[in-house]
Amino acid sequence: MQTIDLRGRTLSTAEMLAAVPRATAARAEALATATAIVEDVRVRGEEALREQADRFDRVSGHAIRVPREHLDEALASAAPDVRTALEAAIDRVRRGSAAQVPEDRETRIGSGARIVQRWQPVGRVGVYIPGGKAPLASSVVMNVVPAQVAGVRSIALASPPQQGEDGRIHPTILAAAALLGVEEVYAIGGAGAVGAFAYGVPGVGLDPVDVISGPGNNFVASAKRAVAGVVGTDSEAGATEILIVADGDADPRLIAADLISQAEHDEQASAVFVTDAAELAERVAAEVATQAARTRHSERVQAALNGPQSAIVLVDDRAAAVAFSNAYAPEHLELHLADAEAAAPSFTSAGAVFVGDQTPVSLGDYMAGSNHVLPTGGQARYASGLGAYTFLRPQQVVSYDHAALTEARAGVAALAAAELLPAHGEAVEARFAAEQDSGA
Repeated sequence: MQTIDLRGRTLSTAEMLAAVPRATAARAEALATATAIVEDVRVRGEEALREQADRFDRVSGHAIRVPREHLDEALASAAPDVRTALEAAIDRVRRGSAAQVPEDRETRIGSGARIVQRWQPVGRVGVYIPGGKAPLASSVVMNVVPAQVAGVRSIALASPPQQGEDGRIHPTILAAAALLGVEEVYAIGGAGAVGAFAYGVPGVGLDPVDVISGPGNNFVASAKRAVAGVVGTDSEAGATEILIVADGDADPRLIAADLISQAEHDEQASAVFVTDAAELAERVAAEVATQAARTRHSERVQAALNGPQSAIVLVDDRAAAVAFSNAYAPEHLELHLADAEAAAPSFTSAGAVFVGDQTPVSLGDYMAGSNHVLPTGGQARYASGLGAYTFLRPQQVVSYDHAALTEARAGVAALAAAELLPAHGEAVEARFAAEQDSGA
């Protein structure tokens, strides 16, 4: 990993971001390709999907709409420990998601005048689950459970057909879907799945959805951008990111292990370590080199760690570390600090914050009860991770009686006249016509 020394410098937000640039070139290149794939699905439907499966997944002749028996078989053959872990994760995420559903609230504006703030679930959701470098069965849990907790009645799931599974979706993904009672499942990969969810594919019985969620590569993220305005989407989750802030007493072995755990996702993954302790930085660099060489996906890990998007960043003090982290706005933030609990409120921009050295990001990936679908690319400055609220629409229900309308009557008339929209005022006055005719 490269080491970037920012000590003795006062940097603007832009300068801090430029110090560790994110891998954006591939995303820019993916947008045109993803848009073309989505448009092809919109126009040609099933025919386009089959051509894309042959081209990208090297699969042909497979069942795009997954038969129910495939789900049942996958669940029956799931390893007992995997099934137990999935069931535990489902329970934890369900409990964590329940806190994200607001209660209806009524506001009394005056006598006979009220507004009810309610939260309505969308009618239909499409969940995309990657199946390339890693078959993310945990993402089935992270996407489906919040939608169910929000009250969504119709959930469809898509994941790529696997060449090694005779064109079926990876069995662990199918098992997770079966555990959650998801019966509408499609063997469709990448940007094509996003297009299919957005526009529907009548040939395979797939109706359009209202919201698309789920992680994916640059093509999936770009496809979500291509369908924005047609359907709602969660954040454009790109390559994973971890930023660790540590003080001099932190354990370099744990820091290195956590950086590597996220780097194994993808060659474009970002792993950033920020500290004001130069000696710790050297020890972490040595640990990263040792551990990365012996991990299973060593080549992928080293490509990510040696890329320009990953770095060890030296800063002057805690305040500088906080400023850098908040400017960078990482997907995952770990605090390896002696006073981590007390320090956590200062770190305001992150998809999720993992407090203390016993709370690794990989815990959040599976069993913490939090959601692992989080904003990347700095979107944590203004966007949140996936939750039940992703599938809810705030809606105001307004109710006035005649007496309450009478109190607002003059104000409506004055503002309507000021805005040169007299029919607005006349619509209110129409409610008083009978009174005026009777001389009341």
